[in-house]
Amino acid sequence: MPRPLVVGNGKLLINFDDRLHMRDLYYPYVGQLNHVGGHFSKMGIWVSGQFSWLDEDGWQRKLGYEKESLVTDVHCEHESMQISLHLSDGVHQRDPIYLKKVRVHNRSSEAREVRLFFNHDFSLNESEVGDTAVYDPLLRTIYHYKRNVYILVNGKTNIGGIDQYSVGIKRFHYAEGTWRDAEDGLLAGNPIAQGSVDSTIALRMMLGPDEKQVMTYWMCIGDSYSDVKKRNQYVLESDPERLLSRVSVYWQRWVNKEERDFADLPAEVIDLYKTSLLIVRTQIDQHGAILAANDSDILQYNRDHYSYMWPRDGALIACAMAKAGYTGVVAPFFRFCAEALTDEGYLQHKYNPDGSVGSSWHPYIVDDEIQLPIQEDETALVLYALWEQYKSGKQLEDCQALYPTLIRPAARFLLDYMHPEWDLPMPSYDLWEERRGIYTFTSAAVFAGLKAAARFALLFGDDHRFQRYDQGAERIREAMLKHLYDPQLGRFLRGYSAGPEGRLEKDFTMESSLFALFAFDVLPADDPRVVNTMEAVKRSLLVQTPVGGFSRYQGDAYFQKAHDRSLVPGNPWIICTLWIADWEIAKATSWSELQEPKERLQWVVRKALQSGVLPEQLDPYSGAPVSVAPLTWSHATYVGTVLRYLEKVQELQGRKERS
Repeated sequence: MPRPLVVGNGKLLINFDDRLHMRDLYYPYVGQLNHVGGHFSKMGIWVSGQFSWLDEDGWQRKLGYEKESLVTDVHCEHESMQISLHLSDGVHQRDPIYLKKVRVHNRSSEAREVRLFFNHDFSLNESEVGDTAVYDPLLRTIYHYKRNVYILVNGKTNIGGIDQYSVGIKRFHYAEGTWRDAEDGLLAGNPIAQGSVDSTIALRMMLGPDEKQVMTYWMCIGDSYSDVKKRNQYVLESDPERLLSRVSVYWQRWVNKEERDFADLPAEVIDLYKTSLLIVRTQIDQHGAILAANDSDILQYNRDHYSYMWPRDGALIACAMAKAGYTGVVAPFFRFCAEALTDEGYLQHKYNPDGSVGSSWHPYIVDDEIQLPIQEDETALVLYALWEQYKSGKQLEDCQALYPTLIRPAARFLLDYMHPEWDLPMPSYDLWEERRGIYTFTSAAVFAGLKAAARFALLFGDDHRFQRYDQGAERIREAMLKHLYDPQLGRFLRGYSAGPEGRLEKDFTMESSLFALFAFDVLPADDPRVVNTMEAVKRSLLVQTPVGGFSRYQGDAYFQKAHDRSLVPGNPWIICTLWIADWEIAKATSWSELQEPKERLQWVVRKALQSGVLPEQLDPYSGAPVSVAPLTWSHATYVGTVLRYLEKVQELQGRKERS
């Protein structure tokens, strides 16, 4: 199930599903550890003897965000209960504090008592073993704790604070949890429980006919009781409603800090651009990890998740964010990579947010032959992204500090890890992590990484290394034209995949990642070889259903939905569709040629969830999101494509003025 609502600040990330369950709570790292773990912490309401959880079918729900903000804008209405709720959720921009405001509207012609219930199904440090939930009569709060994780919950109405509470056992010895206790409108008041526990609190208000009132609720997360106690006091002294308003203002200022002329782009395209910037921000940990996705429901597919930092994804996301003016946000990513770099100078498959090496399925040995289990593009693209960041922010000191710790060792590895006969990178795994060989995308990425290293060497007056890196890049370019371009086909190959006994065999599969040829400046976008290749990509990977879009490659089986491969080569991906738009923008020489890529941006808008969240891929028949949502890479690619469109508009305007 996608996560249409995400709120966070780089320390704390909270995700909600489309039924408004809190499904993920990550702290102290974005993506690590998940203290909800996909279970269902939820909200309910009791009105005049009738009870309903907000996930039930009687509710009409509309999910979104406040304009240009990371505060949610959610409307819920229950016709038979004659009640409507307007929910606003946000995470404090600095501290691990979650805030919620509920505007309750009594749509009845009678005065009524309303009780709002909040259930908390935590598994602290991703385990239900040894948790404690306790009512604190001095603070008049509930808090859960285990070792170094404390979560305190509180709230208030114009009548007072927590009116009822109960803590108890969940999912053990037939105990369902205290959420079941809430359904008669009364909580038992049990003050403590340990083991597999949950808690529920109730807040009470009296509303006259057609009256509206505001209730506030909050969670304070910390490493100790003292931490959460201080944060709870901070919320009380600041007033939670006013504090949430300040959160909204902060994010509005943040997303609009760069003045930008959006030319002829429609309002909905601009709105999604800003939403994408905000959502990407929630997926970046304060210590530098840029997480792929934090939708824990993917665990049901393969018992692993996307809450990792893939250096490739992170590098391309960092490029887009730097280009958008957020160099400071992504600067820690490069320090993270410098610390993660092996002594040999390469980055591994993926990493946990704390910097430890993540899970992998790439072996060190195949058919009795030892191999390096890496995707070489991941190392190369970090160098490429660092140069792109330097161009955007001109942070010379940061790059100088990374020159001996990241740039030089990584560039040395790229130069050494070369096929002795072909002058192309040695075999490694492709960007989709599925096959091993020598690929056009990887070769283009290594070319771009060495070019970036050469530019840094020149910047720092290191002429000897400049020549080595630049000449190495040029050898790769020449080798790509010799080995990866097929003159009989008139286009580039996906590459050479490892066949029987490790032999490299030509791979003719049409592949969306061939966009790297122009994106990483191996060849111009209008070079006939690139044109022929990209036109073939468009013909071969178009999803020929009403959903549209472009797939990753021919025969893609990941989350396969296709019934007819001739019409659906694979599920449509957001990033792959935007790569097509990037090429159309790059080669455009007139306003008319920009209409097609502009339509692709509008296609992405139409495929976003109601809240603006973008998935990884789509069902080719229904258009429903497939795999994780939000996917950080999807949002960052959209940001990058919008910026390339605007750059091209400026270029065309400049040509017109000069003529």
